[in-house]
Amino acid sequence: MQTMSLKKNILSSYVSQIYVTIIGIVMVPVYVKYMGAEAYGLVGFFAMLQAWFQLLDMGLTPTLSRETARYRGGATDAQSLRRLLRVLEGIFILVAIMGAAGMILSAGFIASEWLKVQQLPQSEVRNAIMLMAVIIALRWLCGLYRGAVTGFERLVWLSGVNIAIATARFVLVIPIFIFVGTSPTHFFTYQLVIAIIEVLVLAVQTYHLLPKKDFGVNLPWQWQPLKGVLRFSLSIAFTSSVWVLVTQSDKLILSNLLLLSDYAYFTLAVLAAGGILIVSTPISGALLPRMTKLNAEGDEAGLIRLYRDATQLVGIAAVPAALVLAIFSEQVLWAWTGDSIIASKAAPVLTLYALGNGLLALAAFPYYLQFAKGDLKLHLIGNALFVLIFIPLLIWAANNFGMVGAGYAWIIANLLPFIAWLPVVHRRFVKGLHAKWLLADVLPIAILPTTMALGLRQWVEWPESRLMMGLELVMIGIVLCVAAASASSWARGFFARKWHS
Repeated sequence: MQTMSLKKNILSSYVSQIYVTIIGIVMVPVYVKYMGAEAYGLVGFFAMLQAWFQLLDMGLTPTLSRETARYRGGATDAQSLRRLLRVLEGIFILVAIMGAAGMILSAGFIASEWLKVQQLPQSEVRNAIMLMAVIIALRWLCGLYRGAVTGFERLVWLSGVNIAIATARFVLVIPIFIFVGTSPTHFFTYQLVIAIIEVLVLAVQTYHLLPKKDFGVNLPWQWQPLKGVLRFSLSIAFTSSVWVLVTQSDKLILSNLLLLSDYAYFTLAVLAAGGILIVSTPISGALLPRMTKLNAEGDEAGLIRLYRDATQLVGIAAVPAALVLAIFSEQVLWAWTGDSIIASKAAPVLTLYALGNGLLALAAFPYYLQFAKGDLKLHLIGNALFVLIFIPLLIWAANNFGMVGAGYAWIIANLLPFIAWLPVVHRRFVKGLHAKWLLADVLPIAILPTTMALGLRQWVEWPESRLMMGLELVMIGIVLCVAAASASSWARGFFARKWHS
């Protein structure tokens, strides 16, 4: 029964994640069509601000999820859980109010001085930023209740809510565009209504799942419940902060350097390149617990075999995706948006970010090895070095070369660790692994599809229909996947076993 529940939770989580991501990508061209590129730039700016706001979480959301799970396992009592939720709610509400107030007070400066607006009225941009402030605060508060629901393992329910909210947020806004208006104020007012509904639904469910309070027991607000979990939350906070710095610094810097319409093209390109990580993340998520189990059992040979096989599996999926997006970037963007201006302006950025994300998908594997071994020291050092290289390089490149410079900074910052840091990590845990991993598991899967993709670029004739071009790109992706699989020793062995069984 527990196994079936776990499978349902995993499946529902994957379905909701994939749905939310795909619906967000699919609806972008519709937003641009109704709102215009400059107004869509505000949507990209909003997404970036929301990500930066997560720095204030300080690891408290996963901490609540962990403590909720510990309560279910009998490691803590109901009163302690309720006290922890109470103190975290107080912190989250206070920070949400302060953060929203700060953004509201800064709205005039952001609209007139930070963003490079050409066509939209300053008052319209200022109103949109004030609405963003409240929406971001509410969505951030939702994260706390999501953590509690996750800890109670109500993931099927949570996945359903995530799908419903995403549908309301991304799709049901279209009638607003058609019947009410397409201005940023209309868009963000609607998003505010959805954010209010979302936080109410999650809060009600959280309190429904909480153990009932004993009659007459008073739970005063106090810091004490937080002390026991602070070390865990701060360790999570460091990793999360580094990830936000790495993935959002370019968007923050370029929001000030680029015209708002050009910023829209940049965010479109980065969003499309993110599809590579969507391809690899589900595989990686399933890999961590299995590798950890093998290490706990002392099965070193099985651990390394799984590590190398999984590298090839991710390579078969991620390398072709990166090549299609990088080498056929303009065709991908035109088939997606139907806008030739977007396609021409965003294509160079998509090429660079797609290649960088392809490297990132493979360079993540040494982290999985460190996680399984229970030793993240080198991972923390590597993250710190990445930030020290990437941020100054990004600032210089973006200031001198705009969004294309940011793309080159992203590639260089991912290539240097791949070349210089991964051998250090592999040598620390398994001597002799790196050469085998690179020469047998990575390079063959990369070289053959890359050669074929460059050849296809010279040979393929593109149709005028967006649908036909999209189908042609899908066919190219399939061909490259087959090429990658044929170069993979794991894939050849897998299909040989299936053939003879």
